[in-house]
Amino acid sequence: MPRLRRLLRIGALAGSLILCLVPHLVWRAFGRRSPWPPRFLAMAARSIGTRVRVEGHAFHGDNFIIANHVSWVDILALGGATGAAFVAHDGIAAWPVIGWLAAQNNTLFVARNRRGAIAGQIDGLRAALAGHQPVALFPEGTTSDGRALLPFKPSLLAVLMPPPRAVMIQPVHIDYGDATDAVAWHSEEPAGANAQRILERKGRLDVTLRFLEPLDPTQYPDRKQLAAVVSERIASSIACHLPPFTCATRPV
Repeated sequence: MPRLRRLLRIGALAGSLILCLVPHLVWRAFGRRSPWPPRFLAMAARSIGTRVRVEGHAFHGDNFIIANHVSWVDILALGGATGAAFVAHDGIAAWPVIGWLAAQNNTLFVARNRRGAIAGQIDGLRAALAGHQPVALFPEGTTSDGRALLPFKPSLLAVLMPPPRAVMIQPVHIDYGDATDAVAWHSEEPAGANAQRILERKGRLDVTLRFLEPLDPTQYPDRKQLAAVVSERIASSIACHLPPFTCATRPV
């Protein structure tokens, strides 16, 4: 049965891609911004058994989304719900199929190991924000166990010092609830093994996107303080919604 579930979900993923790819390419051929990448991400999330629920106050204007990072499923769930372009390390651009698909969603590829490239990467982020493209960043830089945040890497938040237009920061807590341990991709687990485990998982996978109170980046003097405030808000939500529930009230 696990193998059959995996094959059925891969088939559903392929069907979602075929359904969305042709209209996407037509929109691109006419030089228009395609609405199909986020539709594909939403369909792909459902194809692998994920059911996405949104809680909290989503900001419906120009926004810069900052979220915790637990799994590759985060991209399907968050991208499908928000239409955001993601910031990803440049190694993904070379991955067969995945790299090309990421590029179709206007992914901004950044070089982790080239400090001299940061200025150009910030310029790319500024251009995306100036064009009203929502951008999502996982500032931990990698996936975690989902129960605690890794230290934020604040360098790319320089794009908001000051922002190229009126932009709000939207902190998001991606919460898999009781499935967190089963879904989390960490501790050097190979990508293929993690994907197989999720695709073969029995039952549906519930994920809640908790949109926390938006922040105005112009109210913070530097990117490190901004990163600290966002990290504290997401960490507080994790503490309130995952065992052992170490806060008195659950924030939204």
